[in-house]
Amino acid sequence: MKISDLLNYDKPSFSLEVLPPAKGQDIKVIFENIDPIAKYNPAFISITYHRDEVVYKHLRTGAIEERTVRKRPGTVAVAAALNYRYGIPVVIENVLVLRGDPQKSERSFVPNANGHEYALELLKQIQNMNNGLYLDAELVHPAATNFACGVAAYPEKHPEAPNLEYDLLFLKQKADAGAKYAITQMFFDNQKYYDFRKRCCDLGINIPIIPGIKPLTMKKHLNLLPQTFQTILPEALVHEVLKCKTDAQVRQVGIEWAVFQSKDLLQNKVADIHYFTMGKSDNIIEIVKQVF
Repeated sequence: MKISDLLNYDKPSFSLEVLPPAKGQDIKVIFENIDPIAKYNPAFISITYHRDEVVYKHLRTGAIEERTVRKRPGTVAVAAALNYRYGIPVVIENVLVLRGDPQKSERSFVPNANGHEYALELLKQIQNMNNGLYLDAELVHPAATNFACGVAAYPEKHPEAPNLEYDLLFLKQKADAGAKYAITQMFFDNQKYYDFRKRCCDLGINIPIIPGIKPLTMKKHLNLLPQTFQTILPEALVHEVLKCKTDAQVRQVGIEWAVFQSKDLLQNKVADIHYFTMGKSDNIIEIVKQVF
């Protein structure tokens, strides 16, 4: 089932992003979080993919050994397991095309050898595969793939873009290259999403723009999220969080704010709301129960 075919503005849905288990953990960690929310019928689930990381180990000899590790392996296997267990569409033949983040040791993104510098280049490669055109020109009778591609969108602009107008031009190119939908980076001020959606429409970007929502869960998010995702937290939300004495209280504020955002978004015609779970679903369940 293609995600683009599931989106219905007359009957809006919700969807989830989940993390693969950390290396050494069991997939039961994910099942324990998805089991209680599956009964609310999420439209689809996306599973994040984590690139290899370079870590350095100090040896007893004084030398430094470089090792390449993947801290959250198994994205495709997890997607297949979730699809088999729940029958919920996952992002397998539906590809969410992202460039990815820089290594922790990098100031800016550096592609691997023969890799892509921009998500647009990867999107075009996948579209070529859909037409039976592969990088290996010597393949005999290559089969055309059938991927439906989604892309990322940034209501407050991509952190590396000089301004939102410049960023929108890239989104327009991705829509023109065959992207079927876009999922936004997290935001906490719905007006920023509405303004962004209008600018997309004015520019001729006519694919669904799915809002991405991340409920706050701890006080340190006040600093961490703006630093990491370049998002601005509304004064009213910050004020409520600062009154909290425990992270449990912050978590409740996060639920209430996400419920407020979600209900407002549904009143303003969205086809789906995508929740970033960050490996936990108890707060998402509370939000879904109150909204859908």
